Amino acid sequence: MSAVFDLLERPTYMMAQVDRLLGLPDGTARRWIDGNGRSGKPRLPVIREDHTGEESVTWGEFIEARFLSAFRSANVPIVNMRPVMDFLRSETGCRYPLAHKAHLSTSTGRELVQRVQDVVKLDQALKLVVIRNGRHVLTAPAETYMNAVRFNEDGDAAGMCPDPDLREITIDPLRAFGEPVVQDRSVPTEVIAEQVRAGDPEEMVADLYELSRGQVRAAVLFEQRRKNEMR
Repeated sequence: MSAVFDLLERPTYMMAQVDRLLGLPDGTARRWIDGNGRSGKPRLPVIREDHTGEESVTWGEFIEARFLSAFRSANVPIVNMRPVMDFLRSETGCRYPLAHKAHLSTSTGRELVQRVQDVVKLDQALKLVVIRNGRHVLTAPAETYMNAVRFNEDGDAAGMCPDPDLREITIDPLRAFGEPVVQDRSVPTEVIAEQVRAGDPEEMVADLYELSRGQVRAAVLFEQRRKNEMR
């Protein structure tokens, strides 16, 4: 078992943390990752192969939840993505196919995704890949996801930028218990924002944690945006 595989299988969050980190309504992560029942009718998960009742979330599951979050604005139930996930797991032999760069960045990977979409008759609003000028290209939500995730040299998800406008902020499962931190530092953005809200000058907070004032402002803005998204 490789170190990368261990990372993807690493229990990193609880369900409520995933909602908080991705700015999702309460209970969304649980529905996507582990399924649920509504009016006595069970709903299969999108990310896990079967309902397990497990509260902890692996890094690989979190990354795939981030992928699904890119399609939240589509007026189509995310559960319709499940056949694609099942098919990709079967075709690639990967438990977390969307946590591997090659499956969305290479021509071979995109051709596979496009074929899977056609086989399962995926809703247009949820498509990952489309054909333009004879080439397989990512749709806007899939492109957003790829720009947000940091892949290591082996092409596996190793980190994530939670806000595309604030590249100074990153999420890494091996730093600060997976909480958002300032890039290249391990100071949680929530800690920085709380000190500024408490009245500490930005310059003092920057000196305390050896950050630039721009990084402090980015952390504060990130926390403000995240709280607004969850209202």
